[in-house]
Amino acid sequence: MSGEFVTACLTLGAVAGLLGGALGIGGGVIIVPALVYLYATLDIGAPLDIRLAIGTSLATIVFTSTTAVYAQYRRGAIRWDIVRRWTPFVLLGSFASGYVAELLPGVVLRGFIGAFLLLAALIMLARWTPPPHRQLPGHNGTAATGLTAGLGAGLAGIGGGNIIVPLLVYFNIAMKNATATSSALGLPIALFGALSFISAGRHTPGLPAFSLGYIYLPAMAAVAVTSTLTAPLGVKLAHCLPAGRLKQAFGLLLCLVSLRMLSAVIAAPG
Repeated sequence: MSGEFVTACLTLGAVAGLLGGALGIGGGVIIVPALVYLYATLDIGAPLDIRLAIGTSLATIVFTSTTAVYAQYRRGAIRWDIVRRWTPFVLLGSFASGYVAELLPGVVLRGFIGAFLLLAALIMLARWTPPPHRQLPGHNGTAATGLTAGLGAGLAGIGGGNIIVPLLVYFNIAMKNATATSSALGLPIALFGALSFISAGRHTPGLPAFSLGYIYLPAMAAVAVTSTLTAPLGVKLAHCLPAGRLKQAFGLLLCLVSLRMLSAVIAAPG
C-alpha cells in the first residue's frame, strides 16, 4: 500500500462526505467505483475488487451517516415516523446483501452497479413531480419497499439514498425531509450491510492483508476520516443551495461513472 493510495482515499472521502451530506446518499455511489479503480493499483483483481469495494464503502458510510444524521437532527428535518416504519425492513434487506453478493459473479455485480448508477443519474436529472394526492404506502407496501431498498443499497454499496430519496419524493415528501430521512435510514442499512459483507467474506482466500471479511481496513479508515469531516458541510450546503442545480450536477457525474463501468462490463472477456 502506497502513500498515493492513502492520499487518494483521503480525497475520495472528502468528496463522498460532501455529496453524501448534501444529497442524503451516503457517498457510496462515488466510493464504490473509485475503490474498484484504486484496488487495481494494488493488484487486487476480480471478483475480490468489487466485493471489497462494496463492503468497504458500506463500512465508511456508517461513519459518514452518523455525522450527517446528527447534523440533520439538529435542523429538525428527519421524519422519524418514516424511519420507525421502514427500519426493520431495510435492515433485513441490507443484511442479506453480503450473502447475495457472494453468490453473484463479479461481472454481474459490476453490471448491476453500473446500471443502478445510470438509473440514479436519470432520476437526478429528471424534472418529474408526483401527483399531489399520492401518500406513503401501508404496511405491505412499506415492507416490500424497505426490503427492496435495503437489498439494492447493500448490493450497490451505498447508504440507500439513491433509492430512498426518489421513493420518498414519489410519495410527496419534501426534498429536504427526504434527504434528511434518507440519511437516518442509511445508517442502519450501512451497518447491517457491512456486517453482512464481513460475515460473507470471512473465510474467502486471497484477501489482502488487513482485510476484515470484504472490508479493506486501510481504505475504510482513510475514507472515513475525511468523509466524517465533510458530511456536516454537505448538510449545510443542502439547506443553502438550490436542490435542483445540485441534483443536475451530480446526475451528470453519475452518468459518466456509470457509463464507464458498463463499458468495462461489455468489454470483459466471456
